[in-house]
Amino acid sequence: MKEIVNRVLTLLYYEVLSITEYPIGLESRAQEVIGLAETRSNQVCMIGIWGMGGSGKTTVAKAIYNRIHRRFMHKSFIENIRENCERHGRKYVPSQEKLLSDVLKTKVEIYSDGMGRTMIERRLAGKKALIVLDDVDEYNQLKAVCGNRKWIGEGSVIIVTTRDVGLLTRLEVDYVYEMDKMDEDESLQLFSYHCFRDVKPIEDFRELTKKVVRYCGGLPLALEVLGSYLFKKSSKREWEAVLSKLEKIPDHQVQGKLRISYDSLSNDMEKDIFLDVCCFFIGKDRGYVTEILNGCELCADDGLTVLIERSLIKVEKNNKLGMHPLLQEMGREIIRENSRKEPGKHSRLWFQKDVVDVLRKKAVSTFSLYCFSFLFHVQYISGVRLS
Repeated sequence: MKEIVNRVLTLLYYEVLSITEYPIGLESRAQEVIGLAETRSNQVCMIGIWGMGGSGKTTVAKAIYNRIHRRFMHKSFIENIRENCERHGRKYVPSQEKLLSDVLKTKVEIYSDGMGRTMIERRLAGKKALIVLDDVDEYNQLKAVCGNRKWIGEGSVIIVTTRDVGLLTRLEVDYVYEMDKMDEDESLQLFSYHCFRDVKPIEDFRELTKKVVRYCGGLPLALEVLGSYLFKKSSKREWEAVLSKLEKIPDHQVQGKLRISYDSLSNDMEKDIFLDVCCFFIGKDRGYVTEILNGCELCADDGLTVLIERSLIKVEKNNKLGMHPLLQEMGREIIRENSRKEPGKHSRLWFQKDVVDVLRKKAVSTFSLYCFSFLFHVQYISGVRLS
């Protein structure tokens, strides 16, 4: 009977989530996560999808949901939990109502977080469910909606997308799937789809296309935004003007998405460490950077760990610190935004020309420059932090 019911549901149930029109590289990523869930098919399986803003976490989660939701009588996809919590005074209640209303297929009203937790525990007990919690940035969001795998039945799958791997560690998920950036071929296809409505760029624009793709650094959001922006721009002069502008003023839509992770940092010390890494320490040894920042009383042992968990920086091979180019650009734009035309008022200087110009205008003393050059072990004057 179950087989007959599942077959009928497959034929008649057409509820799917809207995803990107150009699913480049999506199928393989979705299948990887589905494969992880299938290894624990007789248990409650919790999977975290982790990555920086704009990396495609939500798109992959939707693709997974569309592929497997017919296997579950009870299901819910709760999108943009972070935004919902920010907008509503009752904080976690809207997500709790959404979950129960979806699973029970009737409108549910909840009047407090505590009431919601109790109702979820009682009404979902023993039910095999597919639950996707999208864009989580607080541990309490997880605990309020689906914080205990005992609340639901065996064979259930819970998928959480987040920028903070620390949340997934605390939740004790079974697997963490890290979103990797698109490779050059995938990037070229995705950009070309949005810009030329084809998998390949127009021959005359091939070199300019490669420049834009390199600028995007494999980030799907940037490839889609800039591809759509350049759609129907038919002259090379227009393209070159856009590239020139991006070197000076980053695209606000992409930067806004990336900045969410920076703004969510819990204190100014973590923000200072991020900005210092942006300006001075890309490619430097983590231990070396930790020693210097600790010397600046910035508690880098903990601070760097937080930034790594939030996908703001990475530790590359040989223990070197790395960062996506667009995140680095965002950090430098934060420094510039309040005093774009006055480098002497920036909190940090990283271009040698700006340092020299500021010194010539006596915006910072030679003694200060000497101190910071010594502090950062700079053999040749190339950057300085002003305080």
